[in-house]
Amino acid sequence: MIRRQTLLFTQIQRVLTKRSITYKNLLALKGRGFFQDIFPDNANEQMKTLFKSGPQTIYAGFDPTADSLHVGNLLVIMGLIHCQRAGHNPIALVGGATGLIGDPSGRKTERNQMGESELEANLKGIQSQLERIFQNHQVCLWDDSKFKQELPQLRVVNNAEWYANINLIDFIANMGRHFRMGAMLSRSSVQTRMEAESGMSFTEFTYQIFQAYDWLHLYRAYDCRFQMGGSDQMGNLMSGHELISRVVKKPVYGMTLPLVTNEEGNKFGKSAGNAVWLDGDKTSAFALYQFFVRTADSEVEKLLKLFTFIPLLDVEQLMREHQREPEKRKAQTILAEDVTLLVHGEKGLKQAERVTDALYKGNVEALGELNYEEVKQTFVGAAVVEILAEPGMSMLQLAMKAKCFNNESDATRIISAGGFYINQKRVQNIAEIITHGIHVLKNGLSLLRVGKKNFYIVRWLK
Repeated sequence: MIRRQTLLFTQIQRVLTKRSITYKNLLALKGRGFFQDIFPDNANEQMKTLFKSGPQTIYAGFDPTADSLHVGNLLVIMGLIHCQRAGHNPIALVGGATGLIGDPSGRKTERNQMGESELEANLKGIQSQLERIFQNHQVCLWDDSKFKQELPQLRVVNNAEWYANINLIDFIANMGRHFRMGAMLSRSSVQTRMEAESGMSFTEFTYQIFQAYDWLHLYRAYDCRFQMGGSDQMGNLMSGHELISRVVKKPVYGMTLPLVTNEEGNKFGKSAGNAVWLDGDKTSAFALYQFFVRTADSEVEKLLKLFTFIPLLDVEQLMREHQREPEKRKAQTILAEDVTLLVHGEKGLKQAERVTDALYKGNVEALGELNYEEVKQTFVGAAVVEILAEPGMSMLQLAMKAKCFNNESDATRIISAGGFYINQKRVQNIAEIITHGIHVLKNGLSLLRVGKKNFYIVRWLK
């Protein structure tokens, strides 16, 4: 892996780099806008002393509500990676037990209960995803030669492991007495749901107890004194802090991260109700790359600080360069490169760049370099059709065989009007003959498009 010698180029082209910042005192991340709240309020100096005294253990939890995380989870993952870069020990907890209960935080209604097979699939998907992202960071974005230290390994734990051996009566008798109803009812997640028409079930109400006990268990097992979570987790973190303070009478600390929103105030990564996933089968590397390339100028500096490891002085320099030539989208491109590298690795970034060249720079050869699986991942939701290659097939015949139109009349009208594309080239002659090397790419595929968004992948059969 070669390091980019300077952050800025006259032309934006990626030379894979390894970023140079670490913060042994994680509170320094405040300068990047990383923390919303830290508690207890008066604990900054104690935390700073602990961080500088030696490796600490920090955990964050991920409930298996789907078989993939999404970009809304990315900031918490970045937080754990910052811990790792600073020499601290990161723990990612996947909620095999708490996932069955369902966290009410930020929700208006109760989650549907998952079946065992769905839960297991979700747990497996999230764990492998976390491990892959941490591996990508180590390979692509960590400079061993500069820091001369090994990264502490990510530890992934499943809370179903300890709840499987706990007796319900013993748990309520021993742990329940440390929780006060007034404090539990005062949590914002509870208040919001109590006021809603659907109310709140007892199952959801107990969630904060289990998350609190998770932290106590990790404290006992790994001396885990720090928990990190999204801003909507504040109540759950406070419950854990109170439980540990009462049971073992030791100081522990919580750190919440800000809710990242777009210009319209919507949750980051939500587009028309659809999440931008970190799984390449759900959201391709190209789609993830383009999501960040499309970042608004007003948002890009904030996201560079949150989602990359670029030093702040370099971010400032990059933004000055960007402001001189905003049309080149230098800042957005570097943001997209670094996030894609982290999530999908070098292979994913190269794929995203090849497709970008093909779709937006007229480089059809780049599209031909992709294999069938990469094309499918890139154009998630595109119809896939297999067509037998026949000599003399016309553009109209191809469009109809691919079922791009309901009838020949529509096909003739739309193609003639310029609304039909093959391999991103507009075609208007319905009688044009399909030719290998022109219309059929060297990977044996053709990409058809009707209008702006309706894609069809053709696999040619011999």
